[in-house]
Amino acid sequence: MRPAIVSPLVIAVLALSACAEKESPPIAPSPFRLTATIQDIMAAEVDPAADFIWEAVSSETTAGGTDDKQPHTNAEWLAVRHQAIVLVEATNLLVMEGRQVAVHGKQLEDAEVPGISSPEEIKKAIDADRPSFVKFVYALNEAGVNVLAAIDGKNVEKLVTAGDALDRACENCHLKYWYPNSPRPKY
Repeated sequence: MRPAIVSPLVIAVLALSACAEKESPPIAPSPFRLTATIQDIMAAEVDPAADFIWEAVSSETTAGGTDDKQPHTNAEWLAVRHQAIVLVEATNLLVMEGRQVAVHGKQLEDAEVPGISSPEEIKKAIDADRPSFVKFVYALNEAGVNVLAAIDGKNVEKLVTAGDALDRACENCHLKYWYPNSPRPKY
């Protein structure tokens, strides 16, 4: 029996193919069509939902006495729950890659706030440390989930506490990205 001789060309081809980088499968385009900006989502979903939640429990003292407001009926609790769902799910929209801060060339709605950043500055700050931005949004999500738990338990005291945590989550993110140079105190 004669020994097999392997051609130097075959060895070279095998060596090159072993060393060559494997081609990655093509990346599928995102199935999402990002239309709204972060500002749009905040103005249309997060802000109104948070305001509804915060206003669900209140106490107002007038000359006629104290008017305490809180959900009592199933319908009232359900209305607050719907707003909490909007807020929690809006956090998923906020962290989607590629979302713009504001419409190009447009000022933020609260541009008159002392120390507020421009949309370009906010985007630059988010892009410089996206994991931190995502953590802030996740903190908002967690606060919203706690609001939902309080609502589902029909617990007014826990709703107030969860509402306070919701406010802190909003402010912490805004202090870092929206108005980092503001004279406002940090939580």
